[in-house]
Amino acid sequence: SISQLQIDIVSTTSPLGLSTSNFDTATMADEYDYDDEDLPDPSLKNILEQESLQWIFVGGKGGVGKTTTSCCLGTQLAKHRKKVLIVSTDPAHNLSDAFCQKIGREPTPIQGFTNLSAMEIDATEDLDKMQRSMEDATGAGNDEDGSGIQSLMTELTNSIPGIDEAMSFSELMKQVQNLDYDVVVFDTAPTGHTLRLLSFPTILEKAFGKLMDLKDRFGGLIGQASALFGGGSPDQVQEALLGRLEETRAIINKVNTAFQDPALTTFVCVCIPEFLSIYETERLVQELSKFGIDSHNIVVNQVLFPEKDAEELGEWFDSNKDGMQKEAREICSKMMARKRMQDKYIGQCFDLYGDDFHVVLMPLLDHEVRGVEKLKDFSELLINPIDLEE
Repeated sequence: SISQLQIDIVSTTSPLGLSTSNFDTATMADEYDYDDEDLPDPSLKNILEQESLQWIFVGGKGGVGKTTTSCCLGTQLAKHRKKVLIVSTDPAHNLSDAFCQKIGREPTPIQGFTNLSAMEIDATEDLDKMQRSMEDATGAGNDEDGSGIQSLMTELTNSIPGIDEAMSFSELMKQVQNLDYDVVVFDTAPTGHTLRLLSFPTILEKAFGKLMDLKDRFGGLIGQASALFGGGSPDQVQEALLGRLEETRAIINKVNTAFQDPALTTFVCVCIPEFLSIYETERLVQELSKFGIDSHNIVVNQVLFPEKDAEELGEWFDSNKDGMQKEAREICSKMMARKRMQDKYIGQCFDLYGDDFHVVLMPLLDHEVRGVEKLKDFSELLINPIDLEE
């Protein structure tokens, strides 16, 4: 069984029990020790076996290996599903670097697969495309002097905080839904941006609900105002703008329902065994719970020798350090310090999530995981984890 945390509460404690001050106030065994027979399977086999899943989000703090995990999960899903798509919603796209091939805004087949594709979304271009379509619909496409309906739409867009992200999110979901794929894996941006993205369905559903309730009273004002600016006829403008809002609302309602259905959607949290990453994972889990989004898998990347514990390695180091050269002794000493720190946070991770979550430990390798072959090899550890009892 896992050693229970004894936290000296000197500041606000979060719902799962992590102190927001410093993990150094916690005392626990250097090594993590648990009976894996009492815990959920430490792998992502449950995702492969759940054939009803259509949306899989992979997220976490920046730099913890979200893209690698997404790509590895996609390669494993390709063995069990007919058509798999990996979508990057991070403005700083990395799918091209991971697969070592150019990936664009349209689904790009991954070399070495017949049923795996990837695409990188540009939210700014999606918003511009949406605005151009609305301009064409209202007859404002030839508005060369910057006045008229084009100017009005730009002012409206810029005056509503977050509307650009929300509308581009709507365009993204509309585009993905129109594609014929069995399952979509989202390689998301770091936690804060991802939480905003996942909150859009709930926020927009409420906002559009209020807006559509007022359209009968104030809808004509939009058309009249655009006519004053030199746009198309009031009825034409009103129909185009409100039609777009209705369409967006329908998409948002559909997406919101799918996001909150654990049979269709799940979120895989990715972290590394360090304080900030573990704490941000807890915050992510709590926020996902508020949004009603299922999450029961955590991937811990960059683990030093996951099959060994710090005590075992410490005994080896103590018995051999006298025969080492100074440089080798210093290197091993630093490695041992890092191993003890990692074991502490891994133990804390299992203590917090081990009873309900599938916690997967992924080893730190001697090389980067880039290219299809290395991704395939590394992905096997997501499904067939290292035996911690060996």
